[in-house]
Amino acid sequence: MTKPTNSPAMNSQAMNPPSRAARGDEGPGGSDTTRDASRAAAWDALQAVRGEVAKAVVGQERAVDALLIGLLARGHVLLEGVPGTAKTLLVRSLAKALSVETRRIQFTADMMPGDVTGSLVYDSQTSEFEFRPGPVFSNLVLADEINRTPPKTQAALLEAMEERQVTTDGVTRALPDPFLVAATQNPIEFEGTYPLPEAQLDRFLLKADVDLPPRDAEIAIVERHAHGFNPHDLDAAGLQGVASAEDLRVAADSVARVQLGREVAAYLVDLARATRHAPSVLAGVSPRATTALLRAAKARAWLTGREFITPDDVKELAPMAWAHRIALRPEAELEGVGVQQVLGAALESVLVPR
Repeated sequence: MTKPTNSPAMNSQAMNPPSRAARGDEGPGGSDTTRDASRAAAWDALQAVRGEVAKAVVGQERAVDALLIGLLARGHVLLEGVPGTAKTLLVRSLAKALSVETRRIQFTADMMPGDVTGSLVYDSQTSEFEFRPGPVFSNLVLADEINRTPPKTQAALLEAMEERQVTTDGVTRALPDPFLVAATQNPIEFEGTYPLPEAQLDRFLLKADVDLPPRDAEIAIVERHAHGFNPHDLDAAGLQGVASAEDLRVAADSVARVQLGREVAAYLVDLARATRHAPSVLAGVSPRATTALLRAAKARAWLTGREFITPDDVKELAPMAWAHRIALRPEAELEGVGVQQVLGAALESVLVPR
């Protein structure tokens, strides 16, 4: 297998291909050569995805890892960043590298639920109503500026995310597999927006900040464009499909087999409880948030080549898995206390198992 690419969201330790158990090759019924090969191939393919995305997107490794983890953990990701930080390009590049279909929904104030999920359309030739699928019927959906559409339309998307299906006129239609929604919102512009309530934010497995690039990365971006890079032509950038939807399905099944030790489970729970007892917190993370971090940590462990979760997996992903699930007291916000400070204090206060 090829050696995977390191990124800030992954441990800097040497990463080796997952063992047979980590890939899900062994079980009560023994192993199968064909299945073993497909799981090994899926791991190799997903390691190559980062390199392909980097042909179009400079930096943003944490966001790339968040999206990969979301896909493998069967969750969804909220991308927060100002306009112009390559969020759309990132999702399109990832879809290209994964060889899956992608659709973009630009949310607006006048958008209706049917514009997202689909609607019944009258066919004059057959004199019948036919279902016309909405853009949510795609593998990788970019929900751009989700906070610019009314709550009813937001709820339609979020229900589809949760149920992985759409019901219209009493008929339920399954969404594609794999399926991930990458929703974006601008953290500094609030006029004319409909902020997602806490219960809706909880539908997102991870929240990743898509920051402005550092100086060296921005120079690289400028130089690429000076040499003719066109963000609308990924083929010209040399970006190729190196994985498939089947690779993602095989990988997700293998991720589900990653093991959690009792000490790491206790560490995970103690971290969650520490957020609930912080004086500046109105509502800490719930048990559902704890299991969400568990799912993400299993995906990270598998991508790193391990069959078990370590405390590093938990520590690395806790800010992305929990920051959008913690509600601060109003007085704490007035005093300038931030969610990241609360999480930092929790990580400092809880003893890490050895």
